[in-house]
Amino acid sequence: MTSNLLKLEKAIGYTFNDPKLLRQALSHRSIDGDNNERLEFLGDSVLGLVITNYLYCNLKSIDEGELSKLRSNIVCGKTLATVASKLNLGSYLFLGVGEKKSGGHLRESILGDALEALIGAIFLDANLNQAEDCIIEWFKSSIEKALLKDSNKDAKTSLQEWLQKRGYSLPVYKLVASHGDPHSKTFTIECTLEQFKLTASDCGLSRKAAEQLVASKLLSSLKNID
Repeated sequence: MTSNLLKLEKAIGYTFNDPKLLRQALSHRSIDGDNNERLEFLGDSVLGLVITNYLYCNLKSIDEGELSKLRSNIVCGKTLATVASKLNLGSYLFLGVGEKKSGGHLRESILGDALEALIGAIFLDANLNQAEDCIIEWFKSSIEKALLKDSNKDAKTSLQEWLQKRGYSLPVYKLVASHGDPHSKTFTIECTLEQFKLTASDCGLSRKAAEQLVASKLLSSLKNID
């Protein structure tokens, strides 16, 4: 394997047992020989499964509709291209002459397809667990951003304003637990509104995200009181 691809393996956090799979994952259909289209097909399914499972297991208070919306915001062309760019994947692509001249290594669709192909290649080279570890590490910030774009993003502010308007003390959020490996840790936050005898807890990919989910729960409960 070339030193260039060894550098990529370091960037993605995975070393291939079969280097040919890595090269195929990086090979656009514009070149002669094996390309990454079949690996892209496989990787798309693996990515969808991993993200769906992660959201389902870690966001227990969100219903099916919200989970679907979050997944769509994460598993989309723009996000795939963003993640691929962070890995500098474009610099390692094998492109035909025409694609090179037209700047194919910067095109969102090509970058996204290559990332999915890379996921498919890791799945074949190792297993689902290894592919999952890579996906969660690569997509962690994108998942967080999607959560903050969700309708719960202003929940803390809304809760604070609701309490202040009625002369109540501000909520205090407490970290009660954290679980998982450093690259996929979740945080459980709890908040109690003593004046209403209300307690809510939830978990998220960061303390901030978990606090938003807790605030949303408390707001829903307060609407029944107000």
